[in-house]
Amino acid sequence: MTSSFYLYLWMLYNHFVYITTNPYRTTLYIGITNNIQRRLDQHFFDSQNSRKSFAGKYNCIYLVYYEGFEYPREAISREKELKKWRREKKNKLITTFNPKWKTLNNQVI
Repeated sequence: MTSSFYLYLWMLYNHFVYITTNPYRTTLYIGITNNIQRRLDQHFFDSQNSRKSFAGKYNCIYLVYYEGFEYPREAISREKELKKWRREKKNKLITTFNPKWKTLNNQVI
């Protein structure tokens, strides 16, 4: 997927559920945002400075999964659903979307 594809998604959807991970792919963070790039920048800043947030403490700055929603209520519902899943099910979701678990940060600029 390219930056133009993300722009297309942005035109269709205003809210996103996303999953980030650490360099070793051992910890997952699930969140919701209306601006993925800004949110990734916040996670990066936290990991470099305060480390007070979960994502900052565990260095979850690598985007590996996202999906878009038109309405915030839908995104919130999906985020809650994903957070309840066991790790194996989350891994399968990510692998289906991103088979090699490549870092997608540069694709959402």
